[in-house]
Amino acid sequence: MSELISPTTGLAVLHLFCKTKQENDEQSARGTDRQAVIQAVKKIEEQGDQVVTAAILGHKADVAFMLLGNDWWRLRDAQTSLAQSGLEIVDSYVSLTEISEYAAGLPEQMRNSRLYPELPPPDKPAFCFYPMSKRRDEQVNWFTLPFEERLELMHEHGASGRAFAGRVLQVITGSTGVDDFEWGVTLFAEHPDDLKEVVYTMRYDKASAIYADFGPFYAGVVNELEVVFEHLSIN
Repeated sequence: MSELISPTTGLAVLHLFCKTKQENDEQSARGTDRQAVIQAVKKIEEQGDQVVTAAILGHKADVAFMLLGNDWWRLRDAQTSLAQSGLEIVDSYVSLTEISEYAAGLPEQMRNSRLYPELPPPDKPAFCFYPMSKRRDEQVNWFTLPFEERLELMHEHGASGRAFAGRVLQVITGSTGVDDFEWGVTLFAEHPDDLKEVVYTMRYDKASAIYADFGPFYAGVVNELEVVFEHLSIN
């Protein structure tokens, strides 16, 4: 057995965006094996890791898996099992749960909910994921601002987000050094327009309007894997 590769605090997070395959299609004679995917997810959960599954709208992917655990080896094995089940992994994102440097002094309960979230939240099936970074342009560079100014801007940004408490759960994970952007943002909401409104509203904050760069967006519906497969016509 390989030694655990674990964060010192918090959880490792892996987003996998996959397309399903039909038997004898142009890409492969082997289609997606429904039972193999179900068994792979069951094994992940039996190991104590969390799995969120979502049916993705649009052409970029069919299904998303958000995996949370305390060992990179187990997440790597989960990725292998899902790929071997006939899913084509078309995009991915690696990150870690974290406490922001701008959130010092959080109560213990709030710290734990950020470092060790329990997902998916009930009654919030609308799903969205996107990566983002702070800008490092010659004229606009977030990281050359004094900490006090960055702190003030992030407090304004946080206040905008808290206005959606109860409507939207925002799970912000850090990815500096482990993926192309600096954060991954996963949103869960009751209604799709809640997703649109929270992102639209927060983009007007100075921390976002001037200093933020965004990657691709994935949106879909969270549900049990069997329900997701029914909507994807995977038998």
